[in-house]
Amino acid sequence: MEFPQLKTDRLLLRPFVASDAAELFAIHSDAQAMRWFGSNPAQCLDDAEKILQAFMTAPQQAVPGMRWAIVRQSDQRLLGSCGFFKWDRGWRNCQIGYELARDAWQQGYMREALAAMLGWLFANLGLNRIEARVHPHNASSLKVLDKLGFVIEGQQREAGYWNNQYHPLVLLSLLAAEFNPSAISTASVQQA
Repeated sequence: MEFPQLKTDRLLLRPFVASDAAELFAIHSDAQAMRWFGSNPAQCLDDAEKILQAFMTAPQQAVPGMRWAIVRQSDQRLLGSCGFFKWDRGWRNCQIGYELARDAWQQGYMREALAAMLGWLFANLGLNRIEARVHPHNASSLKVLDKLGFVIEGQQREAGYWNNQYHPLVLLSLLAAEFNPSAISTASVQQA
């Protein structure tokens, strides 16, 4: 599976490279930024390098996925990531995940990145359904997904486990027939 670069007006979504480790550690070691991510915060650079390795090898896994580095074009700063996993080709669905550095919150970056990624996923993978699972207290993430057209299907009890406790997760989905890239994208998207 070829790993595309996606470009919006403000962002470049590109494959991760080894030199991203320090910036990824800065994001993943921030306990507040990672509060709802679904795993414990990184404790050292080695933790971030393991996360980075998992992101970089996702396309080669038995159940492939992709994780894009979200880079701001103006200064080439790594802001976070977004990607898909648990791709079921037979059932034509997958799940998505994402995270963003705290100082990049509330600026529309994640909505812009996800709109580009969703457009690529629906256009290139033959998907009918894309799912997201979000902690019910993560209001910002729920708001972004709502703006992108995701529909809440219900809450899963104790579906996640991190920071030594179980967490409920809200299940949301977006169907191909519901996806309207022109209505949600605030930026032009092109494959770089």
